[in-house]
Amino acid sequence: MHSPTQLPTTLPVKEPRLPKGLRRVILLGLMGLTVGLGLSGCASPKLEDYAAEKPVLDLEQYFAGQTKGWGIVQDRFGRITRRFVVEIDGRFEGDRGELDERFVWSDGEKQRRVWRLQKVGPQQWIGEADDVVGQAQGRLSGNALQWGYTLAVPIDGRTIEMQFDDWMVLVDDEVLMNRAVFSKFGIRLGEVTLSFRRQGAP
Repeated sequence: MHSPTQLPTTLPVKEPRLPKGLRRVILLGLMGLTVGLGLSGCASPKLEDYAAEKPVLDLEQYFAGQTKGWGIVQDRFGRITRRFVVEIDGRFEGDRGELDERFVWSDGEKQRRVWRLQKVGPQQWIGEADDVVGQAQGRLSGNALQWGYTLAVPIDGRTIEMQFDDWMVLVDDEVLMNRAVFSKFGIRLGEVTLSFRRQGAP
């Protein structure tokens, strides 16, 4: 859920009428997706698979205070297109919380996102931010948290809505790993990988 908005710029942006070259890319992607599904069957990870894993991830406890993260963005071919550092100030009160994220990119660009979070069940959260379309839906199980959301990403003067499948896994009390795969038209376009470390608690 900490995915930055500046993603690879070599993405399909013509819609709903797609140029011939892009139609071919999407067709090839769908063919690859079909083959992959046929080979993998039901191999996709399930959140419940991590129910017994320790330490248990407590969202409020981990992100209360200051957290720092280091990340990379990769395109669909695995090439690293951008690098960044993010610092997060987290505040929680009752069933609500706020994560104030400040990104610094390897090219010097700076970016900010503020997540407004609400706990809606023992293992369920929803989240909102200015560049998130609708609400992010989050579920916890053991040491893992899965978020699903749509992010409005600015690319070449346009805003493209991309879907994110965002997984967080707690390694120990201080380190949290985060991997978010982003897609459009059901085609995987790339991923964001981050490593977080707690800097202190209030």
